[in-house]
Amino acid sequence: MKPEEIAKLTAYFRKTFNNPALVVKARPQKKDFAEVYLGEEFLGPVYRDEEDGELSFNFSMAILDIDLE
Repeated sequence: MKPEEIAKLTAYFRKTFNNPALVVKARPQKKDFAEVYLGEEFLGPVYRDEEDGELSFNFSMAILDIDLE
């Protein structure tokens, strides 16, 4: 992902979840996705999807049953 996309996504996640500790980190070997972290905790990947001239980002977060306790 481009650095400006990473910055925009980080700002979006921080604003949406009202948490300045959220950060999006690029993956050096991958150009179509990055990773979302809360501090040091990995939350999930965010994928860049460009199709038919439209750009979107898809975030996926798994929640383990032990995390719900």
